[in-house]
Amino acid sequence: MKNKTLASAVQALSLLILVSGTWALAQESRPVHLTGLINDYSPLDASIKGSPYEMHGQWSMDVYPERGTADFIADMTMSGYGTTGGVLDATKGGAGAHTHHIGLKNAKITWNMTGCPPYVTAPPKMGFQLNDTVSLLTGNGSNAIFETNPPSSTLQVCVTGGNDVRYSVPNSNITLMFGGPAITHFGQQAIHGVVRTSARSLGDR
Repeated sequence: MKNKTLASAVQALSLLILVSGTWALAQESRPVHLTGLINDYSPLDASIKGSPYEMHGQWSMDVYPERGTADFIADMTMSGYGTTGGVLDATKGGAGAHTHHIGLKNAKITWNMTGCPPYVTAPPKMGFQLNDTVSLLTGNGSNAIFETNPPSSTLQVCVTGGNDVRYSVPNSNITLMFGGPAITHFGQQAIHGVVRTSARSLGDR
């Protein structure tokens, strides 16, 4: 009889722990998941070996509005141009092709566009940004040759778009701007991309 009572108590305790754990997980709001593409060019710059570069890639971001933080990752390819007679030749693309993986972890969100790159045509109406030291910056899988160990480059990520109204996309554009050692490779200009999907609008926080 005692064994049956003990077994019942253990089962009840296990069920209580399971229910409590499930309830605790339910209290943690799921992040807003954003994804998109990067397509841009870096300028011809004598201080950047191999420039100008084509830049193409994809990115994703998990935004935790309640925490006020976000995680960001980008996977990008870069390649330059060959030359003809010592002059850059656009028909000889693909020179020096390589890859980069770029990450920000638990970066604080600033809910405005102050300091974000301006747009000449159809300026965005609203947005938010991340500014932090990168948690990851590779070149062909290893720590990038221009980067310190651990990484010390900074990255500003701005997600912007139209008003949160009908016939508008609040999260439509993304820009990346590097600081620190990374500018010797990516340059100091904004790198542009597009927001492809979002689970829900970030207009209401």
